[in-house]
Amino acid sequence: MKNVFLLLLLVVGSASTALAQSKADAILGEWINEKKDAKFQIFKQDDKYYGKIIWGTGDQKKDVKNPDSKLRNRDVIGLTILKNFVFDGDNTWEDGTIYDPREGKTYSCKITQKGANKINVRGYVGISLFGRTEVWTKIK
Repeated sequence: MKNVFLLLLLVVGSASTALAQSKADAILGEWINEKKDAKFQIFKQDDKYYGKIIWGTGDQKKDVKNPDSKLRNRDVIGLTILKNFVFDGDNTWEDGTIYDPREGKTYSCKITQKGANKINVRGYVGISLFGRTEVWTKIK
């Protein structure tokens, strides 16, 4: 009887872990910003989430506004701009940063899922009250 209980506990625990992981990984994939002038690939590395520019950026081909002069010659396409996000278990990925190559600045950031195909990407300074939100749509 004890073995049956342990097996049941293991199965229930595994199922809830898989469900939580599925929710956390909902952010993975390709996204387009609301202006439809840039696309991003969100990916997972170790247990954190990252995002890079895969298309767009207008006229800006190089990271010319980067505060580090050694990085100003790198291509904007392929640039990882979202870094170190952790899923909080409630449709939000936080504790990350977003780099804006148009300004050459890095901001604190949180991402909130709004439905199956939309996320709010909020960059801010200090507290999230002082920031800007952009809506990204998942590309199927």
